[in-house]
Formats: sequence, structure tokens, C-alpha cells
Amino acid sequence: MTETPSGSNKTSKDNDRDSFWEHGHKNLLGLVLCVMIFCTGFVLDGNLAMYINLSGFAVVLGGTFGATILSYRMDRLEILAKVLITSYGRALRDPDSIVEILLELSVKRRLKGVMALQDDEEETTIIFLRQALGFIVDNYSPEQIRESLHAEMYFFRMRRDEMIRILHTMADVAPAFGLVGSVVGLIGMLAGVGDSSVILATVPIALTSTLYGIILSNFIFIPFSANIKERTVKELMLQKIITEGAVAIAADLHPRMLERKLKSFLTPSARRGSLISINKIRERFGLRGDQTNQEPDETLYLKTTEYQELHASDSQKLSSSQNSSSDPKTIYNSPYRPYEPEE
Repeated sequence: MTETPSGSNKTSKDNDRDSFWEHGHKNLLGLVLCVMIFCTGFVLDGNLAMYINLSGFAVVLGGTFGATILSYRMDRLEILAKVLITSYGRALRDPDSIVEILLELSVKRRLKGVMALQDDEEETTIIFLRQALGFIVDNYSPEQIRESLHAEMYFFRMRRDEMIRILHTMADVAPAFGLVGSVVGLIGMLAGVGDSSVILATVPIALTSTLYGIILSNFIFIPFSANIKERTVKELMLQKIITEGAVAIAADLHPRMLERKLKSFLTPSARRGSLISINKIRERFGLRGDQTNQEPDETLYLKTTEYQELHASDSQKLSSSQNSSSDPKTIYNSPYRPYEPEE
């Protein structure tokens, strides 16, 4: 169960269904419109019943799937069916939401420690992010995390490429079996020379079988493979974002630097504004104002080890400047230094 900002509880399936309708309803309406226009072309040219031929359809469909079964194992075809259902039935997360999740995890790691990420590992529904958080909680080095996640991405790409190859095979053989149906119709037509009733019964098989093969190839199998390829590219980009974020969190990179780094994956319109602010941190982790030092610019600059390093560097500069009789006020002109009341 996941809790929405409004406080109501929704299952991940409900969220996926809502997200799919939000992003895919235009495609669905466009598909229905194109199919109607496509079928209208057959109706305007004559009687639609002339294009219905169960014998030719059986030849094309049976031959296409038979050749595919001979080419690939049945378990691969079952996986293909699952991938297609997922590809059309579940929308992907937006990259900016993944970036925001990683930034929240980075802040949480700094405020509550590495072990606090274990709860997020158990609750997240993103499998790849769950693996990345597991590596961080198990104290893997940044290099080990990057290597492990890159291996996962590589074999994920290989599995998806195999699904695309299956669909390309089906798209290649479907028109060929359409020609087989045409040959079957021609044989029947030649066998009935002199009998007009036999010729009229076999001519539709000879012509419509080729039509069925072309439609299955170009209207079904090739679009399916293109959809899987496009989704794979998007999923790989999300996995790349998670990989870079996980490596940065393991290396204890400053959240503001992580935000700038991950925003490079986003479109210019999605980069506007700041994804991490002090108000978001207080609301997300239930912190009081004094726990976050109440920074005046509402950022997280002061809550970092980077500030400590800069403060130490400023102290060294101050010490050296005092030896050279320089003005110490110029040394403390740093945006990372917290407000200190004058004595």
C-alpha cells in the first residue's frame, strides 16, 4: 500500500491504472480513430464481407505462430506475452519523480544514517531501486554498486532485445504465409477449371491471404516491437538515473550537487525550480525548525559535511591571513557560513 499526499490509501495497481489512463488515453483514442478510418477504406470500396476469409486467416495465423514456436522456446513466448501486457497496461514513472525520490533518500541518509534506508528498500515498488538501496544498506562501495547495477542493466537490455527479435521474426514470416495461402487458393482454382462455382470459392482465399499476412506484419507485430523498444529505452534511462543516484548516495555526495547532476537527465522544462527545499525536508521527515538550523535561504547547504570542510578551509585561511596582517572579515565572506550573532 502507498499513501497519497491527500492521505487516502491506494494500491500500486490503482496508481498504475490511473497513470496509464493519464498518459495513454490519447494513444488509445488515436488508435481507435485510425482503425475506424482503416476499416472505412474497405467498406467504401465494396462489401466488407468480401474481405472475410477464415480459411486464409487460419493459414496465415497458424503458419506464423507455428514457425515462431519452432524458432523459440515456449517459455520465451510466455515472457513476450507478459512484456506486452506490461508495456501496454502499466505506465512508467516520470524521470523527475525518480530524481525527487533519490534526493529525498540522499537527505534521509544524511539526517538519519544509512540504516534508515532499509525501510525504503522494503516499501518501494521499483525493483531496480530496491536492489540499489540494498547495496547501499549492505555497505557496498560506490564502484561495486555501479558494477552490479550496470550488469543488471546489460542483461535487462539483452532480454528485451530477445523479445524484439521474436516479434521481428513473426513480422517477417507473416507475409510469407500470406503467399502460402494465396498459392493454396490458386491450386484450388486451377483444380476447378471449367467450374465457375469452384473458381469463385477459391479466388478469395488466393487474394485475402496475402492481405492478412501484410496486415499482421505491419499493423500488429512491427508496432508491438517498436513499443517494446521505446519502453526499453525509457526504462534504461530510469535505471541509469537510479544508478547514478545510488552511487552518489553511497559516496555521501552533497544533496544539492546530486540534484544538479540528476537534473541533467531531465528535459529543460522539468529542471525548473528546486526539488529539495527545507520545507519539503521538514514535511517529509517530520523535523522541527531547530533540527534543520532554519536556514534563511531555505536550502540544505549548511546541513552537510561539505560545510565542515569549507569551514576548516576558512579557518586555515584566517590563520594565514592573520599572519600577513590581512582583514579577517574578507575570509568569512562565504555563503556556506551560518549566521553567528556579533558579541
